[in-house]
Amino acid sequence: MEFTTVWFIIIAVLWVGFFVLEGFDLGVGMLHGVLSRDEASRRAVLHTIGPVWDGNEVWLVTAGAAMFAAFPGWYATLFSGFYLALVLLLAGLIVRGIAIEYRDRVDGARWRRTWTVLLTAGSLIVPLVLGIALGDLLHGVPVGRDQEYAGTFADLFTGYGVFTGITMTALCLLHGATFLALKTSGEIRERAHRLARRAVLPVGLVVLAFVFWTRSLADQGILLNLLELAAVLAVAAAAWAISSGHDGWAFGATTLAMAATVGSLFTELYPRVMVSSTSSAFDLTVDNTASGPYALKVMTVVALVLLPVVLIYQGWTYHVFRKRISADHFPAPGQASPGPLTARPES
Repeated sequence: MEFTTVWFIIIAVLWVGFFVLEGFDLGVGMLHGVLSRDEASRRAVLHTIGPVWDGNEVWLVTAGAAMFAAFPGWYATLFSGFYLALVLLLAGLIVRGIAIEYRDRVDGARWRRTWTVLLTAGSLIVPLVLGIALGDLLHGVPVGRDQEYAGTFADLFTGYGVFTGITMTALCLLHGATFLALKTSGEIRERAHRLARRAVLPVGLVVLAFVFWTRSLADQGILLNLLELAAVLAVAAAAWAISSGHDGWAFGATTLAMAATVGSLFTELYPRVMVSSTSSAFDLTVDNTASGPYALKVMTVVALVLLPVVLIYQGWTYHVFRKRISADHFPAPGQASPGPLTARPES
């Protein structure tokens, strides 16, 4: 297997890892104001992601860095053409991070309400913008012979790109609901479970439409590949697990649905990395945008050494903070409150 193919797979895995791990964080951010009826409940909901959300975001940074190092031509065209969209993405990420850290720093209802709105908005913007960007890679945007983006900001809002953004957002919402059902207890868990049960059918229909649209766009016929079939079956499995009250299986199923959906997009994209709507002759591919063979070889060795370390560390983090969290662990407003990263899980 050529190193260009290896690095395309690595980058696809990094994007899958980001959406799987950060996906439930974003879902929790979108849902924390809906599933919580009081301040103690909101604190409990946010503390489910407190120890892990910033570590999960590292997957996005790593994916961008890998694109820059392995496929500089792809990185240059994508980041220059999608510049305004990336600014919006960064704004969403910044606002979301600040909201998580600062909403409990001042004891005031208006202060907390403001950060709650900003956290919800930031958590919605991130998967929507990233989904549009990933969808545009396969749909195609104006790219010229010189590999320069030749369109405008409005050209990024293709029908397929927008629907991909909606699909990613819907999956994040369902993923966050199953995560909260798994990580909380009491009334919060019951509300998360009810929301997941109501959302799973609409989300399933969205995923089904997405995989068939992706298949049609790639001109591959109506038969689904293994990842696309896995995405559809995983949502069906999530529906069964949610209705049966198996929280762990439900979260595992939404994890698989997210991974298969993102992975299927990259599967249909290869060996291209960015489709040109101007002419197929101007498509960016793994060959015409890649770094030199020696650089890719060295990077492969580094990745093989460091990636297992990262996976082990993150796995240990989730093991340490595996206990369920309840609103009973958090004081009412006006009393001392633990910081966002210091909640004590239920023993």
